[in-house]
Formats: sequence, structure tokens, C-alpha cells
Amino acid sequence: MTYVITQSCCNDASCVEVCPVDCIHPGPDEPGFGAAEMLYIHPDECIDCGACEDACPVNAIFPDYEVPDAFAPYVDINAAFFEFTGEQEEPAPLPPLGAKIPGGPLKVAVVGAGPAGWYVAEELAATRRCDVEITVIDRLATPYGLVRYGVAPDHLDTKEIVSGFAKTARHRRVRTRYNLEIGRDVTHEELLGSHHAVVYTTGAGEGRSLGLPGEELPGSTSAAELVGWYNGHPDRAAMTFPLAHERAVVIGNGNVALDLARLLLADEEALTVSDLAPGALSALAASGIREVVVTARRGAEHAAFTSPELRALADDPGIDVVVDEADLAGLPTEPDLTERNAGSFATLQKADLLRDLAARPRTDAAKRLVLRFGLTPTEILGADTVAGVRFDTGEEIEAGLVVRATGYRSAGVAGVPSEEGTGRFPHEAGRVIGAEATYTAGWAKRGPSGVIGTNRACAAETVRTLLDDHAAGALREPTGESLDDLLSSRGVIVVDQTGWNTLDTHERESGKEVGRPRAKVTDREEQVRIAALARV
Repeated sequence: MTYVITQSCCNDASCVEVCPVDCIHPGPDEPGFGAAEMLYIHPDECIDCGACEDACPVNAIFPDYEVPDAFAPYVDINAAFFEFTGEQEEPAPLPPLGAKIPGGPLKVAVVGAGPAGWYVAEELAATRRCDVEITVIDRLATPYGLVRYGVAPDHLDTKEIVSGFAKTARHRRVRTRYNLEIGRDVTHEELLGSHHAVVYTTGAGEGRSLGLPGEELPGSTSAAELVGWYNGHPDRAAMTFPLAHERAVVIGNGNVALDLARLLLADEEALTVSDLAPGALSALAASGIREVVVTARRGAEHAAFTSPELRALADDPGIDVVVDEADLAGLPTEPDLTERNAGSFATLQKADLLRDLAARPRTDAAKRLVLRFGLTPTEILGADTVAGVRFDTGEEIEAGLVVRATGYRSAGVAGVPSEEGTGRFPHEAGRVIGAEATYTAGWAKRGPSGVIGTNRACAAETVRTLLDDHAAGALREPTGESLDDLLSSRGVIVVDQTGWNTLDTHERESGKEVGRPRAKVTDREEQVRIAALARV
């Protein structure tokens, strides 16, 4: 028997750490890790110990005889990876950890309670180089950032990764302060005054504008807004979108674009068993959308989505996935691939899947996903509301909703240098350039790329830099008022982990009453009120 990694793999690499025979690849220290769509278990080297299954935070690993029917292709895909890549390259050796750092506890504020922030906290809490006091801060009243407000609401297994973050939150070195916004409640300078260092893991939550004529029309929106709406983000839960037209167009073809398409085409039963925000559930259940056209500027050989994400749609009997064979002329074939690594394996998997879809006969499914390539939008059409999109080829596609899924940008923080355009913090190995004792990790550091687990190696690099700076005496002792004293003097109401646990329990119990995994509270004031019940 062997174990098999399936579609919901998050690249967290917890399984790699516990594998006693090193049969899971590519690992975080291997050259192909950054380009891998997922991780793979070698079928001939696995010793059936089950350690990987226990360690997986997203329930993606199964014994081969228990792989669900929907994931059956992954038995062959895991084996095919090793047949394709051959012997795995030796990972580059990690630099030495460094000597133990003398002195009192290192006080670090981690701003942003999404995956990157929790991986930073986990790395700091585990260090043996010095004692550490970690405060995880988020401007929202709820933790987990991208997992709660970005991961598709029907990807419940992926959301299970928060169980590991919750364990870190219980660590003796960690405390949490939610509903606390830097720049509103305290300044960056004040935060730095009460800590040796500040790490910004604030993500990239704003949608990019394409600057197209008509982009401001009702019915034209960004993926950030639509995703935030259906996930119940307090800043976007009250938004409305036109869903009566039978067709929507998504500009961009990454995994977010496919998530959007899947949710817009999902039937009411699939929506109900997700943790979709209540208002979005009602609106999408009544939606008239029957076709989503996902467009890409470049050819199919440059498609940004991953094959597991497309495979999930291709296996849905309620959706006919349409690909024009003429669009696939530029796709590589195996003989054209000179490098046999994780990146080229992913390219080949994607190419084979697209060819398979193009060859499939059309079905009588009630809904359609159409993948189009080589189309650059030039104008959003419409007078008072969106009516369609015009492309550089002259083609016009009629639609009532147009979504830009062309990337995200970071918001930046007052008093901290950031790049114009992207909003990212300029850095060297996580150390923000031009800011004293300030660091960054996650999307705010490297841009909106990779999956949840990608943030783990990113955070480890930043923490290593921070600890090396501390050892070198580059971090000054805090001289300002303590954070809690400062907040108390200003009457700032914060939510701690106990408060969040109260809100979390409320949402889960409310969901059970209506047959759902949770019923999200989307109003921020109501979130704070419920969290405060923990103190009553």
C-alpha cells in the first residue's frame, strides 16, 4: 500500500517534515518546490507509516485503497511525477541557525493574521535561539485572513489548515489582538516603540484596475470585491452584483478565475453545503447565470490556473467545460520539454488536460464554462450598466457581469516604504528596505503568488533574517509605552483568541441549525459584540 496526495494539497509541506523515508517531493528546500502545483508521494518508496496523513492540515492524503472516486486520477498522477522527473535533486543545504542570543525576550509584533502571519508566528515560537514574545495583530475582528475571506467557500478541506494556526495561537509565547488597525488605532512608530521588531504580513487585498473604458460601470468589478462578498468580508458583504444575465465574463485565467466561475455556476445544493456568506448564498441561488467565459490575454501554453483546479470543474457533471482545439496549437508536447522538473511536469499535466477537454463531445449540462485564449479586453461595453466586453480582435461577448481576475495589490501601511503600483514592501530577504526593525512576509513581500503553503518557506526566510539581525545587535530595545497600555488609554476594543473562539462557536452552531458548516457573521460590530461575550 502507498499513500496518495490529492487535489486539495496546499503545499504546506507538513507531510515532508514527518516522512521518515523522504518519499514526498518536491520539498521546500528542493529546486522545484516553487513551481510545483502540489506535492507527490513516491509509490515505490512509501513505507505505509501514515505519518503524512496525520500531518496533512487539509485532508489531502489518503491510502491508495481509500482514495475517493473523485480523486482517483491522483493515484496515477503521483506516480507519473516520479516517472517524469526521475531522481530528485539534492536540496540546497540550509545556512546554520546561528548561536543562541543572550538577553531578555525578543518582542515581535506580527501584523496580519492570515497564513503568512501564522507561519511567522510559528517559526518564532519554535526558535531555540532566544526567548520570544509574539503579538499577532489583525485589523479585522477575525483571524485567518485569506483562508476565511479568500479561499473558495466550497473548499472546506483547504480551510482546515486553520487548525494548525489555532494551535500556534495557543502557544505560551503567542498572544492575539484582533480588531486593531495600524494607522487607525496606533501608528507604525508607536507599534515599533513597544516591540523590538514588526513583521507586516498584510497580504494583497485590493483588486487591480485595467484602466479600461467602461470599467466603472455597475456590473464591472474586481475578483477581490466579488470574492470578498461571497466570503462575507465585512468591508464587502453589503455589496450587490447583477446576476440576472445568463452570461458572465471573467478576465484572467488563474485559479481565482476558476473559483469565481465554479461559484457562479454552482447549483443551490453545492452552495448550501459551503460556508458561503448568507447574503451571497441567497443571491447566487437565485442567479440567472448559465455560462461563464474565462478569457486570457496569452495563449493556452501560458494558462495561469493549475491542473487540479481545472480538473475539479472538468469532473463536475453539471458543467460542460468548453475548450476550442484551435486555441491549443501552442501547447507543448512531452518531446518539447527539455527540463524534467516539477514546473515542466505541471505544464504537461495542464496541456494534457486541456487537450482532453477539447476532444470531449459537448454535453447537455445546464451550465457551461468556456475557456478562451488570446483575447485582450479593450473596453467594457454598456450605457448605464455592463452589457459586454470588446476585445482586441474586434470580438464582443455579451454579458451582464464582468470580473477582473488579473491580480491583487497590497494596500501598504502609513510610515512604511512600499512600491508604487504593487503596494508591496521592498525588502531584502524579508527585511524592509528603508525602515528600521521592520520586516515582511507573504503576499505583502513577494506579491500575490503561490498557494497557502508557499507562505511557510517565505516566513521562514524572514524569521531567519530577523533573528540574525537580533543576534547582530541591530534591533533596539523598546522604549515606548506597552501596546496594551496604549490601547487601554485610547479605549480601543480588541478581540483576543478567546473572543474569536466564542464567535467561531457561534457561527458553527448557527450553521448547524440550518444544515450548513457555519453561518458567517459579516457585520464587524456584530462580530465584536459576540466576541465580547467571552468576557461576560
